[in-house]
Amino acid sequence: MRKIILFPLIVILLVTSCKNKAEKNTIVEPQEVAKSELKFTNEQFYDAEGNFLEEKAKDALIEVLEYHNYPVFDGLREKIWLTDYNKGDFANLGLASVMFVNNEKDQYMLMDIILLPGQMLGEHMHFEADGNPAKMEGWLVRHGKSYIAGVGENNRDQFPQVVVPKTHWDGKVTANRIVELNEGDFDSLAIVESAHWQMAGPEGAVITEVGNVHTNAGVRRSDPAMN
Repeated sequence: MRKIILFPLIVILLVTSCKNKAEKNTIVEPQEVAKSELKFTNEQFYDAEGNFLEEKAKDALIEVLEYHNYPVFDGLREKIWLTDYNKGDFANLGLASVMFVNNEKDQYMLMDIILLPGQMLGEHMHFEADGNPAKMEGWLVRHGKSYIAGVGENNRDQFPQVVVPKTHWDGKVTANRIVELNEGDFDSLAIVESAHWQMAGPEGAVITEVGNVHTNAGVRRSDPAMN
């Protein structure tokens, strides 16, 4: 009689044990948190007199970096260099960067470019200056998307979403061959001293730029008002 009672008890214990192990081994998939849309307007970046509010612009740039889980280390904000080209249209036309190294002696440089959603980095060229050669460079998109334009066959009709703002040389550019770069894609300047520009996609862009050397005095912009 005792054996008859013990047998079902052992079965119950075995089933319970297996069930507990199965529950422990169950993998809970993490829930994806929906990202809020990145959206900026010029009202955020200028006061009533039209003065460029650089700290407000940096707030937006940090927001883009955090959106893409870029490591915002101590002192990064202070390292950000930015310009609106004195055009008063930073939401659509501007540039921000963090220069990590620019070795003029051995001629190598590396910096990260940060672009707001849909923001254009103005068309420009690099020439010899201050004893340095003309800059030769390439770009690796770390986060987001960037449309990089350079010399070559005009294919802008394939990218209707890339619209040059009127504040940039009345909507004009000279470089009309666009390459779409997504995360992990790389492109480089086709010809030394040639014109080039970029525009970020709808989530902005973080781009690592590498080159031989950067010389401020060697930069020339296509829009005369931006020089």
